[in-house]
Amino acid sequence: MIAICRAVILCALLSVAGAVIAQTRDPERGRAKAAACGPCHGSAQDLPQPQVPALAGQQHEFLVLQMFYFREGLRDVPPMAGVLDGFTDRDLEDVAAYYSAQPALPGAGNRDPALHARGARLARTHGCGSCHLEHYQGQKHVPRIANQREDYLAATLKAYRDNKRTGTDTSMNAAMYQVGDADIAALAHYLANQ
Repeated sequence: MIAICRAVILCALLSVAGAVIAQTRDPERGRAKAAACGPCHGSAQDLPQPQVPALAGQQHEFLVLQMFYFREGLRDVPPMAGVLDGFTDRDLEDVAAYYSAQPALPGAGNRDPALHARGARLARTHGCGSCHLEHYQGQKHVPRIANQREDYLAATLKAYRDNKRTGTDTSMNAAMYQVGDADIAALAHYLANQ
C-alpha cells in the first residue's frame, strides 16, 4: 500500500514537472540518449529482442512514467537496473519524444485465423479496448499493445495474472484474474497481429 501511495505521489509530481518540460522536449536530444535502447527495444525498422517490448510508436506519457519508475527503483526489471541512472526528467521526456514520434511496427504477420478470432472474442470479453482504446493504440499512461511482440505480451499478461507485476493501479491484475494460459496465448496472438 505504501508503494502504491508513493507511486501515485511521484506520478503527480512527474505530471507537474512533465507539463513544464513538455514545452521543451526534443526528439533529437532523445535520439542521442536512446542510442543504448535500440539493441534491445528495436526501432521503427527493427524488431525488439525476444521478451522485450517495442518502444517505437508508444504513448509518450506511458514511456515517461515507466522510465521514471525504472530510474527511481519503483519497478524491478533486472535488465533495466541502472540503465537510467543519471538521466534527468528532461532526458526522460526527450527519449519518450523520440520513441513516440516513430511509427509503430506492423503486425507480426504470422496470423493463425482460429487463434486470432479467439483472441478477438477474449479482448472484447475482457474489455481491453476500454482502456487501450479500440485499436489498442493506448492513450496517455495506457500503453499501445497493438503489434507488440507476442512472447512479450503473453509473459506480461501472465505476470499480471500471477500478481508478479502491477501498474499504477491493479486494473490489469483484476482483468487477468484466473485467465488460463491458452486464453492468454490467444489474446497475445491477437494483439500482436493487428
